[in-house]
Amino acid sequence: MLVFEAKLEGTNEQYGKLDEGIRTARFVRNSCIRYWMDNRDIGRYELSAYCAVLAREFEWANKLNSMARQASAERAWSAISRFYDNCKKKVPGLKGCPRYKKEQTHGSVEYKTSGWKLSEDRRRITFSDGFDAGTFKLWGTRDLHFYQLKQFKRVRVVRRADGYYVQFCVDQERLEKREPTLKTVGIHVGLNHFLTDSNGETVANPRHLRKSEKSLKRLQRRLSKTKKGSKNRAKFRNKLARKHLKVSRQRKDFVVKTARCVVMSNDLVAYEDLKVRNMVRNRHLAKSISDAAWTQFRTWVEYFGKVFGVVTVAVPPDYTSQNCSNCGKVVKKSLSTRTHTCHHCGHTQDRDANAARNILERGLRTVGHTGTSTSVDETDQYLSEETPSSKSTRRNRKPKK
Repeated sequence: MLVFEAKLEGTNEQYGKLDEGIRTARFVRNSCIRYWMDNRDIGRYELSAYCAVLAREFEWANKLNSMARQASAERAWSAISRFYDNCKKKVPGLKGCPRYKKEQTHGSVEYKTSGWKLSEDRRRITFSDGFDAGTFKLWGTRDLHFYQLKQFKRVRVVRRADGYYVQFCVDQERLEKREPTLKTVGIHVGLNHFLTDSNGETVANPRHLRKSEKSLKRLQRRLSKTKKGSKNRAKFRNKLARKHLKVSRQRKDFVVKTARCVVMSNDLVAYEDLKVRNMVRNRHLAKSISDAAWTQFRTWVEYFGKVFGVVTVAVPPDYTSQNCSNCGKVVKKSLSTRTHTCHHCGHTQDRDANAARNILERGLRTVGHTGTSTSVDETDQYLSEETPSSKSTRRNRKPKK
């Protein structure tokens, strides 16, 4: 599934009608959550049927396209099913009980195959539900002529601080070819450097949030001095939201380009299976860890690995920084010690580069051995003989008495 995004250009009256659609979609979702709270034994189909009840009870809810109402109910059920899965898996901490959505700067409404129509030149889109938002011009770099109309499975209208966007969900698998490089790499992410690979190469940490903190604090102070409910407060709230949106876009752009470069340059990429949710509990490093976007980087590495056919391996992070990559001995060191010096073999290397080499070694050990059912005893026996025995090493069954 591919997602293409374009910005909508229209009038303020049209934007107001889009706001009504987004507000109605949020109402349907919250109502489905409330209906589930009152009737815990219902399922997905009961929530879809409840959308028709809401359309009959509320005239303004009937203006929203029927498939858009079903999509809102599906969102509610997605939150409910995730909550059930977390309870079954006994996830530690909060299980993510579904909550009501509040009025926010960002919001969205999702249509399926009806309620919208593309023009012949694929440069305009018309929304034809009860709100009658009209025709909008599309501003984007994607050419939608490459795909048939039946491939557009969903259309999502998203409201952000700098305007309204439309996202097209296209039923198309993305697979690209690349020339093999015959290279493998291990990646260690950090705060001093965004990443350090097993070859000793580093990528600087951009620290987008830290660089924008001064202007963010200034806008936050101006916002706190305005009167609640005034137009001046809404103006500064929008300025602050735009600044945060810019920081998030800078972070995403950097992560996507770095992940693509890493995947395109290697045939195997090994990285740590970090539990970032637990790491951000450190109040001294939480802001820096969140600004580094390690989880987002891993997500894009795995995505590009599937697109370009590159093996990506997540290895346990235990003792990757403590073990010596040369002799394998454990060398205890604190987080402030940035140079690895082995007292057993005398190997000296940067701490992160040493960890990257350990990560690559674990990744190479993992690949090709997943799912092997041969026991250790059988393997040792086969290695000690010139020719493996054709008989199984299992004991014969005892004769029945």
